[in-house]
Amino acid sequence: MARYELVKRSVALITLTNPPVNALSSAVRHAIAKSMEHALNDPKVTAVVIYGENGRFCGGADIREFAGPLRGPPLVPLLDAIEAGEKPVVAAIEGVALGGGFELALVCHYRIAHFKARLGLPEVTLGILPAAGGTQRLPRLIGIPAALELITTGRHISAQEALKLGIVDQVTEQNACEVAVEFALRAVAKPLSSRRVSTLTTPCPPDLDALLEAVTMQVKKKARGAMAPLACVQAVRAAATMPYSKGIKRESELMATLFNSGQARALQYCFFAQRTAGKWTLPSGAQWNNSKPREIRRAAVIGLGTMGRGIVVSLARVGISVIAVESEKKLLETGKQMVIGMLERDAKRQGVSASLNLLKFTLSLQDLKDVDIVIEAVFEDMALKKHVFQELSKVCRPATLLCSNTSGLDVDALAGVTDRPHLVVGMHFFSPAHVMKLLEVVCGPRSSSETIATAMSLGKRMGKVSVAVGNCPGFVGNRMLKPYLDQATFLLEEGATPEQIDKALEDFGFAMGVFRMSDLAGLDVGWRVRKESGLTGPDIDPKNPPRRRQGHRYCPIPDMVCEQGRFGQKTGRGWYMYDSPGGTNAKSDPLIQNLLEMYRSRYGIQPRNISDQEIIERCLFALANEGFRILEDGIAARPEDIDVIYLFGYGFPRHRGGPMFYASMVGLERVLERLEHYHQAHPDVPHLEPSPLLKKLVACGSPPVQNWREHIKTMHSHL
Repeated sequence: MARYELVKRSVALITLTNPPVNALSSAVRHAIAKSMEHALNDPKVTAVVIYGENGRFCGGADIREFAGPLRGPPLVPLLDAIEAGEKPVVAAIEGVALGGGFELALVCHYRIAHFKARLGLPEVTLGILPAAGGTQRLPRLIGIPAALELITTGRHISAQEALKLGIVDQVTEQNACEVAVEFALRAVAKPLSSRRVSTLTTPCPPDLDALLEAVTMQVKKKARGAMAPLACVQAVRAAATMPYSKGIKRESELMATLFNSGQARALQYCFFAQRTAGKWTLPSGAQWNNSKPREIRRAAVIGLGTMGRGIVVSLARVGISVIAVESEKKLLETGKQMVIGMLERDAKRQGVSASLNLLKFTLSLQDLKDVDIVIEAVFEDMALKKHVFQELSKVCRPATLLCSNTSGLDVDALAGVTDRPHLVVGMHFFSPAHVMKLLEVVCGPRSSSETIATAMSLGKRMGKVSVAVGNCPGFVGNRMLKPYLDQATFLLEEGATPEQIDKALEDFGFAMGVFRMSDLAGLDVGWRVRKESGLTGPDIDPKNPPRRRQGHRYCPIPDMVCEQGRFGQKTGRGWYMYDSPGGTNAKSDPLIQNLLEMYRSRYGIQPRNISDQEIIERCLFALANEGFRILEDGIAARPEDIDVIYLFGYGFPRHRGGPMFYASMVGLERVLERLEHYHQAHPDVPHLEPSPLLKKLVACGSPPVQNWREHIKTMHSHL
């Protein structure tokens, strides 16, 4: 797990060998301790270089070990011993130095980084803090403000930024190990006292208390209930106000509070769930590790609206040639200018040239005859999409993949109008497509394993978190969203306000409550879907709309809001009012309150006080309940896939783990009991009736979320 050799006759080279990222497992820690002892006691050795095999210094702790008791030597005494040694130790950083790997680099007396290396302390994203001296050494090295920013965000930095901050001593374009060895030889005669970071005095600004207070308020606002970022601030405060020995003790106490918390378990679950989501399997036995994706060199995007523009930018960013198609010259020119502007702003931020040579804009589908893949991003209308796919079948090579960026339409119906149904797949991007990380890859019943593998691989190449889902109305994300939105509007009928519901959800951890989110997305989007579903339209009396549609309870309030031309931020009025069309500052609108009061009065609804707990339970338990049904139906392969979709596409708070993990943390028995209670109170709301899978899991003793798959017995899967 660590290779020891003598180079240049007097430099001990300790190479970490624990692929893929040389994580600090118990075996690696033991090997480092043994190698360091050997080096420090060998009179032939004058200096030490620590290096990582295969171009990766160290990716940090082995997170899999968090679940069990600590084995092997603890990290803190090991790092203290390296720093206290009387022979210079140089870290040769290539690839990554993250978490415990960064803390290992900090105890080395010198740090040499390859120019492509990335460094950081991402522990906060796992619900913990850097607990091997990271919160105590980094502030001593670079000062309080810079250390606070890196530790509370977990942000990775480049080698160049690390040099500017004073974290590394040299950045090189050569082999970092070879440079570090030469550097170590030159450092032999130099005193080490000033190179031991733990002995340095933390540089503190004169307004330390005010700075820490301001950062605490800022972190509280951004963290939305997450504990780890605030604990990080407290740990850095200790570095500023205590000697190292007491600061490291405070760091340890804070870590103990976080380590076994539900939030830490949730965030670590998220870490592994994201990796699990890429491991899709089809009923045929085809799966992620035995289905080879095609190489994509040339792509086409149909439609240059908001989604199409974002997809074009995402493809061009990763070096794929893109032909963008529009139906009208004016739309084409507008889309072209916006795409070019987005790519130029990107390039300016990165200090590189924009890859505009990869782009071609056209009005003719005939130009697509040689592309490898087409992503259709036209208006969400089935007849229009079918027409596009029929035309693509005539124009494109027989081997070209045809993909639809649809948020919920039947992918198999689109495949049915083509001459290649096995090469058709859904690629549901989230808006804005060049920013949002999630991609739902929708597998139609005739989509081949090669087609799915190609779409998943392309998504990953574009920097997306790709999740394979089955084909049904709304797929996973939007299908689950409907009962969540329905519960919010039912609560409005019963006495709540948009502000109260949004505040409860934002206090839970969402960046935006349901009504603020709807205003941002545009209320007309959902209105159009309801019209197409036959839930509302010209045959509905706008003054006295019925509260039952298609045999179930229905809340017509969103339709009534839209009838008034209130479509959200873009019109300056929605559930809230804004300073102007396009404004973002949401304010309570008395007209909405009047509408609610008139509505309740008209239908004889006596408003009642609704608790925040009821808001959370009805919205989120209904959301999870639909997730259980999706698992029963085989639309998602596992609960981790659902959680990843909600974490990356719908802003579910990471420290809650996702809707399915949250249900398991609350307790499946509790979720079942509350759903039964609410369904009894509202028997005309079918999505409150507990799903058979939830009942089955409770009957089986509520197994951990990772074991649910054993209990999901489906006759067939849509994946």
